[in-house]
Amino acid sequence: MQIAPTKELSPYIKHYLFLENEGTLLQKLRLFSDGNTGIVITIRGNFISNTYGTKTLNYPNSFLYGQISTFKDLYLAEKTSIIIVVFQPYGFNHLLGIPANEIREGIIATEDIFGNKHSLLYEKLSERSCLKTKIQILNAFFIDQAAKKLLSNQNLIHSTLNYILKNKGAITVNHLVKYTGYSERHIERIFNECIGLNPKKFGNIVKLHFFLNLLKYKSSQNNITDLCYEAGYADQSHLIKEFKKYTGITPTQYLNKTNRLAINFMEIRSGEIPMSDLYNLQKNP
Repeated sequence: MQIAPTKELSPYIKHYLFLENEGTLLQKLRLFSDGNTGIVITIRGNFISNTYGTKTLNYPNSFLYGQISTFKDLYLAEKTSIIIVVFQPYGFNHLLGIPANEIREGIIATEDIFGNKHSLLYEKLSERSCLKTKIQILNAFFIDQAAKKLLSNQNLIHSTLNYILKNKGAITVNHLVKYTGYSERHIERIFNECIGLNPKKFGNIVKLHFFLNLLKYKSSQNNITDLCYEAGYADQSHLIKEFKKYTGITPTQYLNKTNRLAINFMEIRSGEIPMSDLYNLQKNP
């Protein structure tokens, strides 16, 4: 279930995602980039990064993940309850004042960021079963963490992101130089600091997700080739190459062989994609 935060937090947090796994079997999930970072809080059960026969590697019960450049496979064992806080592209940097490029491809235990406040948050969330109460707890926690002063580069990053989104990711750095009046070097620095990705990579992700939204609502009259051109890809082979780079599967597999929990977070149905193809979220690609 996907829930928006309070309006006060909307500049920082995109949404909260609540996931429940009631089964006893290992559930394989795949995460790929949507241009955002986030926090994963495991209230119940085990969240596993990899499996080696009978050996497993477990994540901390709460961790922050940075921007990722390719897909990552995660596993849920037994009955599991998870909350994911999905930040806006610049939300982590604006909310906490930490450069986003410092956590790129990384996993950091939440207690290393928030200290004792993390333990209190986890305890409150674990004690409360009511969804409405959990949302109130999360909102109160992040309102308390919100920066007390505006960062000097907020206006630039906000307007530039809106420009990229308006153009569905089909931009070049030269476009951004002309649009902002700043140098390519300055724009690159601001993007890496605030978002954790350079403008080109962020634009590619925006473009992919524009295609995914077209795919989500496609009618029987539309085929993937039509949508690929509408999204700005040169041809279908280019689309499939980019799609597999970020997701590890083709658009057809995405539609027919996954159970989508969010647009960039999906359950891989057993037997459809080899379970031997394992990725450790804690390793760089």
